[in-house]
Amino acid sequence: MDLGASGNDSLVNKFVLLGLTETPALQPILFVIFLLAYVATIGGNFSMLAAIFMEPRLHTPMYFFLGNLSLLDVGSISVTVPVMLRHFVSKNKIIHYRECLSQLFFFHLLAGTDCFLLTVMAYDRYLAICQPLTYNTHMGWGMQKTLAGMSCVFSFTNALTQTVALSTLKFCGPNVINHFYCDLPQLFQLSCSSTQLNEQLLFAAAAFMGVAPLILIMVSYAHVVAAVLRIRSAEGRKKAFSTCGSHLTVVGIFYGTGVFSYMRLGSVEASDKDKGIGILNTVVSPMLNPLIYSLRNPDVKGALWRVLTGKLPPK
Repeated sequence: MDLGASGNDSLVNKFVLLGLTETPALQPILFVIFLLAYVATIGGNFSMLAAIFMEPRLHTPMYFFLGNLSLLDVGSISVTVPVMLRHFVSKNKIIHYRECLSQLFFFHLLAGTDCFLLTVMAYDRYLAICQPLTYNTHMGWGMQKTLAGMSCVFSFTNALTQTVALSTLKFCGPNVINHFYCDLPQLFQLSCSSTQLNEQLLFAAAAFMGVAPLILIMVSYAHVVAAVLRIRSAEGRKKAFSTCGSHLTVVGIFYGTGVFSYMRLGSVEASDKDKGIGILNTVVSPMLNPLIYSLRNPDVKGALWRVLTGKLPPK
C-alpha cells in the first residue's frame, strides 16, 4: 500500500480498485464486452444528437432536452468505463487520490444534472399535454436554456460540496475499493475519521436531488394521465401516451438503480450486487437511452435513418 506522510499520520494517497473480477481469464472477455458497450453508447448518443440537429421536426423543447441527456450519457460512461478498461489490460489497479476525487466529482455532476433534466422533461410533457395552447409561451427558447442551466448549476453545487466534504476525511488504513469506480459509499467505509457529516450531506442531497425531483415527476404525470384519459379518441390517447412512455422507462431505470446504490451506506456486504447496480447505472442505462427514445418514435427513427444511411427512410 502506497502511503504519504502528513504530520504524525500516514495517509493513503492511492487506492486500489478491484474492478468487476479478479479472475485473469475473464478480464480479456470483459474488456471486449465493455469496449463494445462504450463504443455503442458513444455512437448511439452522438447519432441521436446528429439526428436532432439535422431534422427540423426535432427542433422542439423535448428534443433539446433529449440532446442534453445524450451529452450527459456520453459523459457519464466516459467517467467510469475508460478507467475500468485500463485496469482490465493492466496489472496495475491503482487510482490516485486526486484522480479518485475527480472521478467522484464528475460522476455526481453528471448524475445530478441527469436527475434535474429528467424532471424538466416531465414538466415539458405536462405543459405539452395539459396546457397545449400556452406551451410555446411557457417553453420558449429562453426558458429551455434557463432550465438546462439551472440543472447544471444545482448539480455542480452538490458535486462540489460532496467532493470538498470527502476531501476532509482521512484515509489511513485499508485502501482497497471493491468496485470499479470511486463513489461515496465505498470511500466512507475506508475512512478512519467520522463520516457522520458526510452521510448527512449525502442524505440532504438525496432528498433535494432524488426524492424532490421524483415527486415532481410523479405529480406531472398524474396530471398527464388525467388529461389523456379525458381524450375521447383512442388514437389520440395512444399518441399522447407514446410521447411519455420512453421518458418514464428512462426515469424508472435511472431512479431504480440510483436508490439501490445509496440506500445501504453502512453495509460492507453485497459488494458484487453493488457492482451490478453500478453497471446498470453507468453503462447499460446510457447505452439503452438512445434505443428507448427511438423505438416508438417515427420522427427519431426517420432522422436516424437519414444520419446513418444518407437516404430518406422507406415508407
